[in-house]
Amino acid sequence: MRTVGIEGTAWAASAALYDSETDEVVIESDPYEPDSGGIHPREAAEHMGSAVPEVVSTILDHAAATAAPEADGPDIDAVAFSRGPGLGPCLRIVGTAARALAQSLSVPLVGVNHMVAHLEIGRHQSGFDSPVCLNASGANAHLLGYHNGRYRILGETMDTGVGNAIDKFTRHLGWSHPGGPKVEQRAAEGEYHDLPYVVKGMDFSFSGIMSAAKDAVDDGVPVEDVCAGLQETIFAMLTEVAERALSLTGTDELVLGGGVGQNARLREMLESMCEQRGAEFYAPEPRFLRDNAGMIAVLGAKMHAAGDTLEIAESSVDPNFRPDQVPVTWRGDDEDVVRAPTASGTVRGAEATVTIEGDRVIKRRVPKAYRHASLDDRLRAERTRAEARLTSAARRVGVPTPVVYDVDPATGTLVFQRVGDDDLAAALSVDRCRAVGRHLAAIHAAGFVHGDPTTRNVRVDDERTYLIDFGLGYHTGHVEDQAMDLHVFKQSVAGTAAEAEPLLAAVEEGYAAVGDEEVRTRLREIEGRGRYQSASQ
Repeated sequence: MRTVGIEGTAWAASAALYDSETDEVVIESDPYEPDSGGIHPREAAEHMGSAVPEVVSTILDHAAATAAPEADGPDIDAVAFSRGPGLGPCLRIVGTAARALAQSLSVPLVGVNHMVAHLEIGRHQSGFDSPVCLNASGANAHLLGYHNGRYRILGETMDTGVGNAIDKFTRHLGWSHPGGPKVEQRAAEGEYHDLPYVVKGMDFSFSGIMSAAKDAVDDGVPVEDVCAGLQETIFAMLTEVAERALSLTGTDELVLGGGVGQNARLREMLESMCEQRGAEFYAPEPRFLRDNAGMIAVLGAKMHAAGDTLEIAESSVDPNFRPDQVPVTWRGDDEDVVRAPTASGTVRGAEATVTIEGDRVIKRRVPKAYRHASLDDRLRAERTRAEARLTSAARRVGVPTPVVYDVDPATGTLVFQRVGDDDLAAALSVDRCRAVGRHLAAIHAAGFVHGDPTTRNVRVDDERTYLIDFGLGYHTGHVEDQAMDLHVFKQSVAGTAAEAEPLLAAVEEGYAAVGDEEVRTRLREIEGRGRYQSASQ
C-alpha cells in the first residue's frame, strides 16, 4: 500500500510518499523561513499557499515514476494530512490540498494528529512494545503513554514550548531564527552558568529560566556561558521528567520526537539516563524529528489499514487538536504503557534507589550522569534536605508519613521507617484517592506543597494512606502551587488507572472536605493550559 502524506502545521510545507511493503519513505519539503523574529502567521500561510502545490506535485511525479507497471496512474491508496494542532490558516491550506487530491485519485482521506505522528514514527522505527514518548518541539513539550485506547498526557510544559522558549532568548540577543542550533553551537564554547530549574512532578516550566537567561546576558555574563547553562538546565529538566514517567508507568522504553530532538546534547542526556536505569532509548533520524510529511504518511497508512478514514464533509481541521483526543484505532486492545509495580527488595525510582531492610527503608539519591555535576550536586542536596524537613512537617499536622531516622544531604541518603504494604499505583481505590485529597489539603493549610504527589509516592495498607517522597516540595502559600499539587496527582491517576473517573472525583471530594475552594477553582485553569493544545511546530 502506498500513502501520500501532506504536512503544513506551521513551518514546513511538506509532502511524502510511504510504501508500507518496502517501508520506504520519500519526503519533499520547503520550510518557511522568516526574515526576522519568529513565525508570522500571515507569511506562513502565504508560504503554504505557494509551496504545498509544489511539494505535492514533486511527490506525485515520484509516485508515477515508481508505480507498478500494471498500475493506472501514480498507484496511491490513501491521502493523509496533518489535521492539527497548528496554525489555522496553514492547516486549512493543507486540508484543502488533501481533499482535492483524495477526490481526484478516488482514494480515502485520513486526518492525522501532528503530535501523535511525531511519536508514532519513533515507535514504528524502534519496534518498541509500548514506550513513554517525549515530544520536544517548538510550541510543545510533553510526555505521552498509550493507556486505555488513547495516548495519555503524563506531563507537559505549563507555559511555553521548549523550542519557542529557546527562540525567545535568542530573539532577545538579536539572533535570527531558528535559535536552537545557535544556542547549541555557542554552548559548546561556554562554561555552565546556574539558572532556575523548575520541575513539578512530570510537569515543568520554562518562563523563569528564560527571564533569568536574558537578565544574565544583560548583566554581562558571557553569552556562551548562558547558552551552556540554558541548554544544560532545560534538557536536564526534560530528561528528569522523562525518567519520572518511566518510573511512574514501569516501562523501560523511551522514544523521542519533535524538532528540538535534533539537539545532540538532549539525545545524549536521554540516552545516558536510559542506560543508567537499564531502559532502551530511540531517536529517529533528523528528517523525521523536524516537521515532515513522512511521519504523516506512515501514521496515515496505519490508520487507513485500521479503517480510520474521513468523509470529506467531516474533514475540517482543528488548530487545537489534542493528542489525547485521538482514538488510537491502529493498536491492540492489550497494549498498555503501564507495567506492574514492584514493592520489595531494591527499587529503582526516578531519582533514587530504595532498599528495604526489615522495618527500615534506605533511600539514596544517586548521581545522575546526564546532569552537569554542579547542577546535580545542588539538586540532590536540596531535595534530600527538603524531603527530610517536609516529611516531618506533614507528620506534625496529622498526615501519615514515615518517621525520618537519619539524613545525610552530602551523600543524598535518608533512612525512613517502612510504611504501607504497596504503592498506591498497585492498590488504587476511591477511598485511598479521597484520603490523598485530604492529605494534600492539610499540608497546603500548613503552608507547603508536596511537589510530586503521584501514585508511586503514596504508600497504602489496610488502615492508612501515607504520603512519601517530599523531595520536590517547598514552603508556599500560593494558590497556584497548591493547585499544581492536585493537578500532578490527578494526572498520574488519569495516565495509569483502568477506570480513572471515580478516582479523580474522589481526590477532589477529599480536598473539598477540608481544603480551600479557591485551589480547586485554580485547578480548572491549570487543566486548560496545556501547550499541546496550541499550534505545533
